[in-house]
This record gives sequence, C-alpha cells and structure tokens, in this order.
Amino acid sequence: MAHKFKDILDALPEYRTAAESARETLLANLVMIGEIPAPSGQEDGRTRFLLDRFAECGLHNSSVDEEGNGMAILPGEVGEDSILLVAHLDTPFTRKDDHTLRVDNMTVRGCGVTDNSLGVAVLATLPTLLEKLNIHLNSDLMLMGASKSLGSADLRGLRFFLENNERPIRAGICIEGIELGRLSIGSIGMMRMEINCHVPEEYDWTRFGASGAILTINEVINKILEIAIPRRPRTRIVFGSVEGGKGFYPVSTNAVLRFEIRSDSAEMVKNIRRQIEDIVEELSSKTESDLTCKVLASRQPGGIAFNHPFSTHTRKILKRLGVEGRTSPSTSELSVFINHNIPAVTVGISTGEHLNQANEKAMIAPMFTGLAQLVGMLLAIDRGYCDATE
Repeated sequence: MAHKFKDILDALPEYRTAAESARETLLANLVMIGEIPAPSGQEDGRTRFLLDRFAECGLHNSSVDEEGNGMAILPGEVGEDSILLVAHLDTPFTRKDDHTLRVDNMTVRGCGVTDNSLGVAVLATLPTLLEKLNIHLNSDLMLMGASKSLGSADLRGLRFFLENNERPIRAGICIEGIELGRLSIGSIGMMRMEINCHVPEEYDWTRFGASGAILTINEVINKILEIAIPRRPRTRIVFGSVEGGKGFYPVSTNAVLRFEIRSDSAEMVKNIRRQIEDIVEELSSKTESDLTCKVLASRQPGGIAFNHPFSTHTRKILKRLGVEGRTSPSTSELSVFINHNIPAVTVGISTGEHLNQANEKAMIAPMFTGLAQLVGMLLAIDRGYCDATE
C-alpha cells in the first residue's frame, strides 16, 4: 500500500494546518451557500452554486440529475471504484426566514449554518484542500449535494441517485455540520408520522362528548402514551409538534400532531404503528371527527458493526486529532447507504449551538479539525484500511 495507516495518523496535524490556511475559502463558501434559502425541494440555487464551485476546481462530470442532486467527480489515479461524499442541501427553514449569516473571529451564526450549510461548504472546499496537500486518491471521489432530504422529502434525492447509479461505490461518508466527534455507523428503525384532525362544519356541538380538534388530538396523545414501550429492543415515541386553532375563540376545527417512532427493531416500529392506527380509528368513530394518519418517512435499522475496520479506523483518526469519538445511531442519509449494502458512516465537522433555530451557531476553530478528519478518512478508505475483512 502507498501509505501505512500510521503515516496517515502522523500526517493529520499537517492536514489540519492546511485546512486552517484554507479558512477564507471555507468561510466564503459557507456564507454564500448559507445565504441561499433551500427548503426541501427548492435547493436549485444551492445546487447551481455548488456546481459552479466544482467547475472552478476542475472536477469532471459536474451535473444535476432529475431530483436536483448536484454532483461532480474528482478522478482517481486508478478509478476502478468510487468513494461518495454526500451532504444534504436542504435546511428546515422557509424562504421567508432571514438567511443572513454573521461571521466574527470565532463563530458563524444564522439560519441553517450547522444543518447543513457547513456540510455543503465542505464539499465545495475539499477539492482545493486536497490540491493544496498534493493528495491524489486511487479511487474516484464523488462529491454530492443531495436534494430533498429532510422531513417528508424522505431522502428522495439520495435514494434516486443510488437506485440509478452504475458506478461501484466502495464506501460512503455523510457530512453534517455538527457535531465534531459524532460517528454514526448505523441507522435505527424509524417511522415519521402525522395525524390530522378535522371537525366538519356540520358537527353537532351539542352531542355528548363534543370537543374541538385540539382536545381530540390531546386524547390521541394520551392514548399513545398508554402504549407499552419495551426496554429491549430500545424503543421510544418522540413527539415533535402539535398545531391547532386560531386564537382564543372559536373552538378549533383543525389540529395536527407530528411524531416519530424509533426502535432498534423494524418489527417493533410496525407494531406500534398498528396500535396508533387503531387509536386513530377508535377516536375517529367516538368523536365523529375526521382523523387521518399517514406515514411521511421511514428508515430500516442496520449498519456496520462497531468493530468494522471503517468504524475502528475512523475512531483512531478522531483520537489522534484529540477528539472524543461518540458512536450514535442516525436517521439521516446513512440509512440509504445501508439499504444498498454500502459501508458508510456519518460524521460532523464542527461544534455549535441552537440547532434548527434562527440563531444557529457554528464554531470556526473546530472546522479545521473536521476537515483534517475527512482527509484522513478518505486516505484510509482509499488505501484499503476500511475494507471489511472476511
């Protein structure tokens, strides 16, 4: 092999120093990307920006596909297989939100800076960093900004790409803005659901037990809380939001509940879904409200083992960089790689605060460690240290 793994570890400080010298490029990319609104399904502005950056770096096959994914290839010396780096383009903010980013010596603040403008900025910056380090991979490096990832978009961009891709992919890395030290090697089973309650105009408010939509949704929540949740397999129901009503008066006629079922077991997720659907049917009948339940997104559990070489060598890279690695499950792009039997992990680039709030904050100094981490991982994959052993 061209590099011993120890050589990669020993070179990590050099990679971090080179990343620090690319500070202005990284921050410029971050600000320009972050100030382009990108709700799910409306990422075209970010896609165009990313493709422009790829073209400036001389990457090959810079293109956008039918789902709006933007990607390009940094050709390898051999090019028999590919490493896919992906960051989702969309953010959980609307076009009406203020996307101005504010930069000082230590932080970058603003909507979506950590989720996931920083991840996309890394895609735009990485080719420049590899050139600065004179690093040439044997594998092709595929850089992809994925569209339609969040919420009910349900990772549609990456799903489409992997379903139609004909290139052999050796491994995948999903890039998130935060948290540095995060190492997701597996996906938990998940089902994202929405329950809508509508009270028809002809509803008889004089009947026994009559109530508005908010109280009906509250009764749904109470019933869901009565579902027996096992300790093993690890399972939980996470309530995300409740919306309803228009003020103090009149009585609410519409309400919606959004939540996720999460479990290590796909069968347990299905079992709880069935119980919740029974609850909805029962209360719909009792209250004569129009209660509907639909699935917005789902994930299958799976992933690589803790002792898989990909996981083991990534933890060693983090440790050499002075970062405490924290292994945790994911419900993001990682699950799509798992469905296609491609070894993959999710990592973070920096640290930050106020995730998914208007005052999101990303720390600048850790970003360079996050970039060095990626360079080390790419070399480890490329030189075969992350391949599964029989």
